[in-house]
Amino acid sequence: MTSIILPDSAIKAFKIEISDEAIEILQKKLALTTLPDELEGAGRDYGVPLADVQRLLARWKDGYDWRKYEKQLNDELPQFQKQIEVAGFDSLNIHYVHQKSKVEGAIPLLFVHGWPGSFYEVRKILPLLTQGSTDEVSFHVVALSLPGYGFSEGPKKRGFAIDQYAEVGHKLMLSLGYEEYVTQGGDWGYAITERMASLYGGLHSKAWHTNFERSTPPKPLSSPWGYFSHLISKYTPAEKAGLERTAWFMKKGRGYSAEQSTRPQTLGYSLADSPVGLLAWIYEKLVNWTDEYPWEDDEVLTWVSIYWFSTAGPTAATRIYYEKANEKNISKPPTIPHGVSYFPKELYHAPRTWARNSYLVFEAEHDSGGHFAAHEKPAELVADLKKMFGKGGPAYGVIEGRKGY
Repeated sequence: MTSIILPDSAIKAFKIEISDEAIEILQKKLALTTLPDELEGAGRDYGVPLADVQRLLARWKDGYDWRKYEKQLNDELPQFQKQIEVAGFDSLNIHYVHQKSKVEGAIPLLFVHGWPGSFYEVRKILPLLTQGSTDEVSFHVVALSLPGYGFSEGPKKRGFAIDQYAEVGHKLMLSLGYEEYVTQGGDWGYAITERMASLYGGLHSKAWHTNFERSTPPKPLSSPWGYFSHLISKYTPAEKAGLERTAWFMKKGRGYSAEQSTRPQTLGYSLADSPVGLLAWIYEKLVNWTDEYPWEDDEVLTWVSIYWFSTAGPTAATRIYYEKANEKNISKPPTIPHGVSYFPKELYHAPRTWARNSYLVFEAEHDSGGHFAAHEKPAELVADLKKMFGKGGPAYGVIEGRKGY
């Protein structure tokens, strides 16, 4: 990995350049892989099928070309690194993608990924968000690698929780000259952008959008009208299907979260030492959390390789679960415009009335798509953002001076 110093010495242009030695070590580990046996007729009930891992392992060893995809990422994504000071913690070298729109009056937007995602998820939506015209809203896009993910430095001290991730995102936007901005995120990106809306909303964070709404039932004292509406509302077919999806996930799909929330270090030895262990751990989620998305083997291997070659190693990315589970801060609900895009194979689905309040200004319902909306349904996600922030949209003009594009 190389960094080129720009005129502003605080910002460094960045290109991914994994060493030949690191690639050779990966190949040696792949060659020494020992695979488990499998029960007859196991299917996916016990976890990732053995045949899937055998196929991906063979490709990773003998056909997959990391250099090809490394070049693709460098060619497609303008990448940078910058030191960000975090209160109570050390300064962290943060990796991010930053592409400005050529459209006058474009809106600064911070895209925040989650686990097991990365900056890779911005690839498909980046050109769609930054294009536009004088009649169509466009965005200046920043997509950071969260601390401990991708090519961002990881925290060295315990207690680096959601407030700190939010601080990194906020300070990054300010350092790039975006005093006012909007955000979009799913998975941990939801929790982080929600916290940014709570901590920095109004003055800096002007509106937020998510494809991963984590609403809870309205309470009679805090939201009497919402509580009453919830009691008398009938669930739609989409809401019923969503509740079934949530029930499945809570019963069958949360083992990874329990381990990462309680003993991430123990799990981390396997993730850091076994590339196939890491592959299976992530591949399971890529398949189970999407809506029949046609994963290509090289696509999966690039996604996982970013974790394997990450600056802090794959264990660092799991610790956010532990820190969130032990977080003592309770933030206030955001009071800035909020938008939600619902995709049917998302992991959590609550009745829509649970999320509705005076700040929820935009909702969109889709008939396909899952957890990784930016990767699975880029056109649909971008269309929602343009409807929310474009002329006639409920969040049009939230940023001073950005009207009239």
